[in-house]
Amino acid sequence: MSDTALTDSTAEPRQDTPGRTAPDNRPDDGEPKNPRKRKMLLIGLVILVLLAALGVYLYHLFYGRFHESTDDAYVNGNLVQITPQTIGTVTSITADDGDFVQQGQVLVRFDPSDTEVAMQNAEANLAKTVRQVRGLYSNVDAYKAQVAARKVDVERARADFARRQKLASGGAISQEELAHSRDTLTAAQSALTSAQQQLDTNRALIDETQVASHPDVKAAAAQFRQRFLDHERSTLVAPVSGYVAQRSVQVGSRVQPGTPLMAVVPLDQIWIDANFKETQLANMRIGQPVEIEADLYGDDVRYRGTVESLGVGTGSAFSLLPAQNASGNWIKIVQRLPVRIRLEPDNLQKHPLRIGLSTAVDVDLHDQDGDVLAQKPLEQPRFSTDVYDKQLAKADAVIQQIIQQNAPASGQALSGR
Repeated sequence: MSDTALTDSTAEPRQDTPGRTAPDNRPDDGEPKNPRKRKMLLIGLVILVLLAALGVYLYHLFYGRFHESTDDAYVNGNLVQITPQTIGTVTSITADDGDFVQQGQVLVRFDPSDTEVAMQNAEANLAKTVRQVRGLYSNVDAYKAQVAARKVDVERARADFARRQKLASGGAISQEELAHSRDTLTAAQSALTSAQQQLDTNRALIDETQVASHPDVKAAAAQFRQRFLDHERSTLVAPVSGYVAQRSVQVGSRVQPGTPLMAVVPLDQIWIDANFKETQLANMRIGQPVEIEADLYGDDVRYRGTVESLGVGTGSAFSLLPAQNASGNWIKIVQRLPVRIRLEPDNLQKHPLRIGLSTAVDVDLHDQDGDVLAQKPLEQPRFSTDVYDKQLAKADAVIQQIIQQNAPASGQALSGR
């Protein structure tokens, strides 16, 4: 083959076979869409949606409608403020923030000089009053003897007058002597009347009383009791067991009655305040079980509790400035109602909670036998302390001792307060 023929054959364009597309002249649009595959995908999506809806319905039917939950819940408890009842200068502080204190443990001491002087003055006044009351009993005995003597004088004067009256009728004595005898009898009777009145007056001061129960002694004892309590209260003790918080008192401070010095938080007396929406409270009752999860420990620790009470008003109703919806610019807002949940002590010892911690609560609504609101008052106090009763008992013991020391060993019976 010649070079010319080879050149001509190369230059001629190659003819494509009819019905065949040249790969270099048409773009590649990919695989053609399959209507069958698309239909299967749509059916699968519809099935998934139906299954999800069925799952939501079954969840609501068997679980959701029997449970109400919220994460607007916080740990709350008692903050027992330590406040003095008397004025004083702080000389020592025996507990600081975070320290654990037992009920009755000393927390703060005041300078006892002023209260000791006042108590000694009241003690002297009580002893003096007891002796004065003893003098009243002695006065009664003296007036009784005086009345008896005046009665003898009256009898003597009456007999003398009767004898002279007989003599005067026979002319043996003059009328003047008879008149003198009559005057003597009158004077004796007047003296008897005066002595009887004095006896009655002094008897009224002690009638139906004993030394210890006499009004003057009781008044002096009350004054001593007040001074004794002031002295005892110059030492501030913990009314409950718990942890110290918010200490503000300093050594050397001159504090007035009612000034907050510190707080004691009993962590075994805490509860949960959960703020549920008003739309969640229709089936909530007192006594329903609750499951609590604290943000501090996460879902690894679960607490159990029960609904103790449902609030009697929303938070906005008890706010400092309640909402006034009578204005024209009114927007409905779903209100929240506080629900108090009492914690069971099972996990509190191992996993203690602190006041103010965030929690999530879930209330089981299956039990509908409880009340929405409490129907009867409590028979026993929720919280109480007896540390101050001991102070009063000490005062009474000292008063009884003072009365016994200043009253006679025998004679008038002594009684207590």
